[in-house]
Amino acid sequence: MEITDKTIDKLADLARLNFEGERKAEIKQDLERMLNFVDKLNELDTEGVEPLVYMTNEPLVLRKDEIGEELSQAQALKNAPSKDSDYFKVPKVLDK
Repeated sequence: MEITDKTIDKLADLARLNFEGERKAEIKQDLERMLNFVDKLNELDTEGVEPLVYMTNEPLVLRKDEIGEELSQAQALKNAPSKDSDYFKVPKVLDK
């Protein structure tokens, strides 16, 4: 896969980032190196290798759910960067 400036622009738009000039070239090089590294994995013979489902054979130990200290609505909204009287205000991210 070839990384083009158009690809960088699309990724930047999706991530709500802005890359210009030298920084854009650095990001392009980084992405190309990552893809080349992942492409190297295709050279490995994985015939007969079972997929790794868990990182360990130890049983999964879950903690018991416990009720902790709760925040009031006022406390939760206290440090919100943007809020209405009762709600957090966030930028619109979906179009109709």
